[in-house]
Amino acid sequence: MSPQLGLGLTNFADVSRYQAWELGRDLATHLHCHLAKFLLPQTWADLSFIAVAKGPGSFTGTRIGVVTARTLAQQFELPLFAISTLAILAWSQVLAGVTRETVIAVEIPGRSGEVFAGIYQASQTGLVALFPDTVLSVQEWQQVLKGWSMDYHRVQDSNSFSADAACRALLDLAYQSWLQGNRPDWSDALPFYN
Repeated sequence: MSPQLGLGLTNFADVSRYQAWELGRDLATHLHCHLAKFLLPQTWADLSFIAVAKGPGSFTGTRIGVVTARTLAQQFELPLFAISTLAILAWSQVLAGVTRETVIAVEIPGRSGEVFAGIYQASQTGLVALFPDTVLSVQEWQQVLKGWSMDYHRVQDSNSFSADAACRALLDLAYQSWLQGNRPDWSDALPFYN
């Protein structure tokens, strides 16, 4: 999958906007220009926190996204929420109408017959990881699912989600953590590569 830049900004009341660009190999070249234009009319001083998808994802796209977010959070002294792509996909399902009681098994194809996988359930304060993000062979993942004692909703195709839905879920998860008083330091944000 080609690196994509997705940006979102919301005040969780009356301002919400999202935009995505398919930049491919030009991600590093055009990122800052798109970011500066997208932020307007707000300024960096208007932000309370930054959130970034930490992966799993492509090596280049994930690395550029996390490093950019870390740099901005450090320079503007903002908390940085680094959220798992698997958690973002699971929360997208909740926002799309999957009930909070539903267990959500999420997988993203990896390399050499592996998958990145996690199992989540929504709670009053966000998501609970019932099976933390990990890399498994397809066979190992199938065994985990076969042995899972609860019914679950399975999400297999990360390409079926719009950038808007992913940005909305990312910001929503970060905001829930913000409301709980969490203020993660930029240095804690580490990428998870595909």
